[in-house]
Amino acid sequence: MINWSGIPAFVVYAITCLVLCANLFVLWAYSGLTRGRTRTAMNEEDAARFGATLTATDPPQVARILRAHRNAQASIYPFLLLGLLFVLAGGSAGAAMLIFGVFTIARLLHSAAYLAGKQPWRTRYFVVGGLATIALVLNIIWLLIHGPSGFSANPTS
Repeated sequence: MINWSGIPAFVVYAITCLVLCANLFVLWAYSGLTRGRTRTAMNEEDAARFGATLTATDPPQVARILRAHRNAQASIYPFLLLGLLFVLAGGSAGAAMLIFGVFTIARLLHSAAYLAGKQPWRTRYFVVGGLATIALVLNIIWLLIHGPSGFSANPTS
């Protein structure tokens, strides 16, 4: 059995997963908190249960948070899948720290800029995250063509 915690690139990946999932959970919880503050609901049963106003559309504050959440999901889920491929292909911990770190910081800053409505920063952080994703894809392709160097996991032990 493979000792995953003994593979440095996997440890970096696991930390990245935790931080990026926390980003998604915070956005999710913040949308609910903001909806509660606006005392609105989009479902009849929620309006009745919480004494909220039934509305067909989200208030602008809630809509912005939900857009930030959808944007984060659209970027984070593919990155995490690609990150796992990188680890399984034998990617190095150094490359993982650089690429995963840049992406994670860019996504956190993007979420903050999105919520605050700060341009051009939101776009800049999005582009940095996109470039990190492209770098990850290129590293995976390299690993698949040339093989890993220094990968010591032995699946038969």
